[in-house]
Parts: sequence; structure tokens; C-alpha cells
Amino acid sequence: MKVKTVPSILTLFALCLPLMAQHDPGRDAVRLLAKGNAEIALNKAMKPPKKMSSPIDEAELEFIKVMAACQQGNAAEAFTHAQVAVEKGLPIGRLMAGPRDLFKPLHAHESFQKWLSKRQPAMLHGPLLGSVTDESASFWVRTWEESEVRVKVRPVEPVKGEPAEIVADARTSAERDFTAVIRVEGLDADRGYRYEVTVDGAATGKSHDFRTFPRAQKPSSFGIAFGGGAGYTPQFERMWTTIAKRGPLALLLLGDNVYIDDPEHLLTNDYCYYRRQSQPEWRELTASTSVAAIYDDHDFGINDCAPGPKVDEPAWKRPVWETFTHNWNNLSYGGGGAQPGCWHDFMIGQVHFIMLDCRFYRDLKGGSMLGPVQKAWLFERLKASPGVFKVLVSSVPWSPGVKPGSKDTWDGFAAEREEIFSFIEKQKLDGVLLMAADRHRSDYRRIPRPKGYDLYEVMSSRLTNVHTHDLARDAKGSEFIMGYNEKCSFGLLEFDTTADDPQVSYTIVNIDDEEVGKSSLKLSELRFETAE
Repeated sequence: MKVKTVPSILTLFALCLPLMAQHDPGRDAVRLLAKGNAEIALNKAMKPPKKMSSPIDEAELEFIKVMAACQQGNAAEAFTHAQVAVEKGLPIGRLMAGPRDLFKPLHAHESFQKWLSKRQPAMLHGPLLGSVTDESASFWVRTWEESEVRVKVRPVEPVKGEPAEIVADARTSAERDFTAVIRVEGLDADRGYRYEVTVDGAATGKSHDFRTFPRAQKPSSFGIAFGGGAGYTPQFERMWTTIAKRGPLALLLLGDNVYIDDPEHLLTNDYCYYRRQSQPEWRELTASTSVAAIYDDHDFGINDCAPGPKVDEPAWKRPVWETFTHNWNNLSYGGGGAQPGCWHDFMIGQVHFIMLDCRFYRDLKGGSMLGPVQKAWLFERLKASPGVFKVLVSSVPWSPGVKPGSKDTWDGFAAEREEIFSFIEKQKLDGVLLMAADRHRSDYRRIPRPKGYDLYEVMSSRLTNVHTHDLARDAKGSEFIMGYNEKCSFGLLEFDTTADDPQVSYTIVNIDDEEVGKSSLKLSELRFETAE
């Protein structure tokens, strides 16, 4: 039946709320600002619905008032709220990063310029470490203006006769939202380094330490953290400190890394990214831990989106992808501009991580989550993989039955999932481990395979979210081994390929740094039988 009346903006806002599992009063207000509804946005930020996952803090509320005043062209009022926001703890870089188009009245205001000149940081966001290998590392930064950025790297424990430091330079550009990635080569495998960043010759703060990866394809032991479901919740942003305490070699973020749910408005995208990138806890962790990221529905499109197989339809797909590439530090992004995506892969020692894009080409009618180009790439990388362990990383669960009645997991693409699993069996690929996020909990499951070894899946997707999903103990088609959903948590995988029978241990760690579940898996359990 067709609806004959047009709902008001307030009604539309109310109708949208149940569709977003991770409510966020700041983000929800900016969604309205993006549509030009400053007064309604401000009212919603000040008096959010009771069914909110997280209340807005005072500094963030003042920031929303800055945005609303700028949209209404009132620079003096925006400046007043900006000062209050900083007094209440807002990082001043938030006012500089923007969104810049919206903040033009504030940035042009003479009193703001004088006030800012005494407080202006050289670097707005970062450094964010990523794309680390056994001989190189990349450093992502964002600056106020187009600037020359230099990274100086030196060994924590220098050896006599070696160069004192390695220096690399890059320039941030307005075209890439005032970001740059500085690549440093010539490092030694499995070694501790210390680095400093300068912007136009000015120091940006303290130095940071990191460690290069073990030598590729050589035995080693190391740990990585992983998870998804990282909506902005001030009371849980301490999760990043908890992860840092564990000292993982890398952090894999598997989607819903920020909750945007507004692909048609880059204003909302920028707001959500800048807010997270300004958080001190986040910056401290990511300055020293190599980060690799893929997206899922809430940081790519909208809830459970399946936008279809075409590159530029809907029209928002490419701009959202470009924004993603401006805000992360991956080795690569799908097939680049010709074939956008977030898929990529990398080695840590003898472990091969294959990160998949489960949204850009998702096609319900065609029955494909990956699209033909990415699937061909996946099969090629699997077949040629040198990894003792091969970790297939998906933003949504592989295991059948974990979201009953939904087509959003691999259950909605069962034929393609079976194609992938059958390829593993046909090629007799040992050591395949499945990894996923999306469900707001951490768990460990087994998928029985009559023609090969059983497949095991580690899942974690409640890094900071308030909203929780049940453990799905009785799911049909997969077996529950362990799980946890009482508090926020992340997954910790510890690999040891130095043993005669290499193994991986999965530990569920909650936000209070408590180990709430642990299980180990040996390579011998992930092998095809060989003829004697």
C-alpha cells in the first residue's frame, strides 16, 4: 500500500533509529546537519532519544554547536562554542581538521585565527603505523595545510657501524584530505625501532616505538589483535589502551571500525573518522601497532547493504571508497581506481593474511559477495600461498546459522561460500583458518567438512560497541566452541610456527584485560591426509 503523506524530518529520524544497532547522538546529529537541518540536529544532540547506546559528552556537544553555528553562518557564535569545547577537553585538531567546507566561517574568523595561532599543533591526526613488513613500514599523518612531512627512524638498540637513522619524506595534499603516507625502507626483520615525525621542520611530539615483522616465510612466534564493531562510545574508548597493553605486533580491524551509516554525505564520513583519529587512546595505540583495515556495512554504506556489482552504481560507492583510502594505511586497496575495493594481503613470518572486501561488489541477485575480479584474486592468492597458516579474513561470519534468517552473512551467499571451501579442498590447501567480525561478541566455531578437515572460525566484533548479540550456541550448520558477550572484547591470536607441529592460540580478552576464553589449534588438525 502506498503512503500518501510525506513524513517530516523528525519522523524520518525516528524511523531511522531502530535500523542502526549502534546509536550515537553526535553522528545522528551530523546526519541531519548534512541535510541542512541545523536546528533539528542541535535539538537531537542536546536531547537524544532515551534509547541511545551512549550519551554525548559535554565537549562533543559543544563541537556539534560549532558545526550548527557554522552552517547558519554565525562565525562569532561558532568561535564561542569552540573555546568552550577545548576547555572541556576537545582536542584542538578537531576544529582544524573540519569538516573544512562547513568550518569556513570559523576558519576565516579573525578572533579564531589569533586564538588558534597560540595553540596550533603541527600534526592533526596520526601518526598511524601500517603496511609493516620484515623490511619496511609506512606512517600516515594528516596536517593543517599542505606540508612537508619527515619521518626519522632509528634502532632502539643500535649496532656499531650501522647508519644512525633512516629518513624518508612525503608531502600532504589537499587532494587526499591533507594526508600523506611516508614509506621507510631498509629496515631489519623482527627488530625494534623508534621514530619521530616533523611537519615543515617542526617537531610533533614524543617519539614512538614499533617492531618490524619476522622474516617472511621463516619460522617465528608472534601475536596479533583483531576485531570489529568499534562505534564511538566515550566510556569504552579505553579499549585501545587495553589492546596496547598486550603489545600485539599488528591490529586487524574487520569492519564497522567507525559507525557512519550515511554514504551519501561525506560530511558525516569525515566527522566520524576525524573524531576517532583525534582520540588520545587511539593515537597512542596506532602510533606503535601496525594497523590493517577492511570495511563493512556501517562504515561503507548502510545496515546490511548490498549495493550491487557495478563500480560506480550507486554513485556514492567511489567517494566512500576514496574517503576510506584517505583514512587508513593499508598496503593496497583492491584493484585501485580501476577496480576499487579494500581487499589486500600480507605475510607475517609464515602466516598469510588475506583480507576480503565483502561490501563493494555484494550482489544479492547475482549471488556473489566478492565479485568476479576479487574472487579470481582470492583463488590465485590461495593457490600460490606460501603460508603455513592462511587466514581468510571476512567482515561477516563464515559459519552457518550465526544470524538466523539473515542473508547478510555468508549464509546469504552459500553457493559462493561452498565454492571457496571446495577450492581449498580441491587444491588440498593445509592450514586455512577463518576470521570474521560483524556479530557483537567474540566467539570460536567449527564448520564440519566431510571431504576435508573441519574449518575453524575466530570471530570478534564488540571492540567498543554497547549493543550486544547472543552467542548463537545452537546455530545449525556450525558448532559453538566458546564465546563471550558480557563486556567489550577483542580477539588475540598467537602463532608459533617454530614448533614441530605449528599452532595458533585464540584468546578472548575483555576491555578490562581479563582473559575470558582460550583455545589452541595445531596445524596437524588443519591438514589433508596424504598417501603413505
